[in-house]
Amino acid sequence: MDIASIIGLILCGVLVIFGIVFEQNPIAVNFTKLPSFFDIPSILITIGGTFMCVLASNTVKDFVNGLKSFLLVLKVPKADVGSIIRQIIDLSNIARKEGLLALEESANSLEDEFMKKGILLIVDGTDPELVRNILETELMNIDARHKKLIAFWKNVGAMGPAWGMIGTLIGLINMLRDLSDPDSIGPNMAVALITTLYGSMLANWVSAPVSTKLATNNEIEIMMKEVMIEGLLSIQAGENPRVIEEKLKSFLSPTDRSKMEGEAGES
Repeated sequence: MDIASIIGLILCGVLVIFGIVFEQNPIAVNFTKLPSFFDIPSILITIGGTFMCVLASNTVKDFVNGLKSFLLVLKVPKADVGSIIRQIIDLSNIARKEGLLALEESANSLEDEFMKKGILLIVDGTDPELVRNILETELMNIDARHKKLIAFWKNVGAMGPAWGMIGTLIGLINMLRDLSDPDSIGPNMAVALITTLYGSMLANWVSAPVSTKLATNNEIEIMMKEVMIEGLLSIQAGENPRVIEEKLKSFLSPTDRSKMEGEAGES
């Protein structure tokens, strides 16, 4: 589980609740304020309207996949580029000693389907340029699928405040229809503003962090697969394992590069 995402999302809610119940004079916590911030019609208008509008702009399948992608934010992405580089160096040593055909046996033990596909293409004697084109095409499709999920949550973030404003306008219209009771104006105004609050919270508490985290995870995965492409093509070209290692280290930050070299020294 991704602790940062879980803690961040939970503490956002805690801070909002704290802001509602906290009183300064005298300093106290008043939980009786919470019910006034819960309004079912406002929830239906803002949250329901937002997601139904997003549904209208997607297919049912894409909508369901978009909702499911929230769970991806709670998972820790596999982001060990150093491990990928070490794997490629091991494969390059095997290819250098036993030939490219010996990589087929190693490919069967790999968990990553993308790397396995690249190795099998090399073993089959596929032209290097064709290998690059095939892998880069798959990489583009992976990126496109991920960006569709990111766009889903960005749409939620765009629709949330808009539907919150729609709810506020509905509340204001209902309030202005009956001004004969001055005592009802304040409560009606409060209910009207709750929809704006819900829309802002949906956009900034849920949509923004989810879309940002998905984009970050996508960048990490794309970089890892770019490392695989360069490494596999270098193996196919018969480059020295040491040269391949230095080439692939260029994908790493100086800190990660030093860490990898330190781990190699310890081993």
